[in-house]
Amino acid sequence: MENRTGLFTNAVIWFGVAISVSEIEAGIGIGNASTLSSLWLPVVLGHILGGILLFLVGYIGANVRMNAMEMTESTFSRYGSKFFAALNVLQLVAWVAVLNAQGALALGSLNLPVSFPVICILLAILIAIYVYVGLQRISKVTTIVMVVLTALLAVLSFKLLGANTPALPIADNIAHSASALSFWNIFEISIAMPISWLPVISDYTKDVEKPMGATMVSAIAYTLASLWMYFIGVEIANLGAGVNISQAILLTNLGTAGIIIVVLSTVTTNFMAANSAGESAKVIFNRLNPKMVGIVVSALSALLAISGVMDNYIDFLYLIASVFAPMAAVLLVSYYVVKDQSDGGWIWYWNIFSWLAGFIVYNIAINLDSIFLGPTLLAIIVSAFLAYAGALFKEKFTHCESDNI
Repeated sequence: MENRTGLFTNAVIWFGVAISVSEIEAGIGIGNASTLSSLWLPVVLGHILGGILLFLVGYIGANVRMNAMEMTESTFSRYGSKFFAALNVLQLVAWVAVLNAQGALALGSLNLPVSFPVICILLAILIAIYVYVGLQRISKVTTIVMVVLTALLAVLSFKLLGANTPALPIADNIAHSASALSFWNIFEISIAMPISWLPVISDYTKDVEKPMGATMVSAIAYTLASLWMYFIGVEIANLGAGVNISQAILLTNLGTAGIIIVVLSTVTTNFMAANSAGESAKVIFNRLNPKMVGIVVSALSALLAISGVMDNYIDFLYLIASVFAPMAAVLLVSYYVVKDQSDGGWIWYWNIFSWLAGFIVYNIAINLDSIFLGPTLLAIIVSAFLAYAGALFKEKFTHCESDNI
């Protein structure tokens, strides 16, 4: 009998995914370039829509019992599935490197007597151990880690809101700044985080006991935890321009607790990404061992983090969205609307074209200042519309052929 994960386990997993330095840094970025009165609506809206997309994509994997990249085969063909799997492995390697670097920088700023490269290597070793042991065997430990992490973050949140925190007035400067973020700019940064996990979520929902319930709690847990991290980031931004998470930990006198927050949040999030890189690699080359791939990814992440090539992390988030948001749009139309593309043929090529159109639209829109709806939603709409139009044409063409026989 296969091991299946329950509702609580999936809630813990995806709550832990959202608890990361990168989510807090995104909140800091928004808080530094917008006023409190203008940021919460687009932040919440972006997370809600992103959470809905996470649920819809994850539910497919839960129903068909396939990992994230395997389930794209019916929509994009076997070679299309391998193409997206390769892109996913590349982005996950880079994503783990981003998180590794951010965690190491945060720890280094806490005056630890360890160099940045050494911290990157230590974090990579912890992630590799986590991958090797496996999610099923370490689920109880993960639950304990999440309880500890949640408690520590609650303390940090209260301290940031407390009267003893030395807040600095920055809102007035932002309100008159030419570089202040618009509604759709903030929305884009907000939705980018859940979008980055679209090519990953089904790697975990494929093994759930209850497809609907487990996928729903996964999406809700991630959305709520991510909003919490953005809230912490905004509160840190309110301490003053240029204040980062490490400085906030020092200002709130968290000490060792702050170190634990950074280490645990980095490892729990990076484990998911490294583990999924192994799942995607298996789609490209079936003989590959997913665990060994995950361990290699952990090692590569340390090298990339040390090299400094992943410093422009917000731009990297946008790049992920430009690839996987339109891919998810075509997949959702294929599964929920068209429902049957088993005969493949030219519709596979049309679906790839639909994805490509959304990808192009995204990369054009991202260079425009505060475009209506934002690049992600525009790309999703364009790709979904084209995929649906192709399906309608196929259905009409099939009926015409049947009538002529």
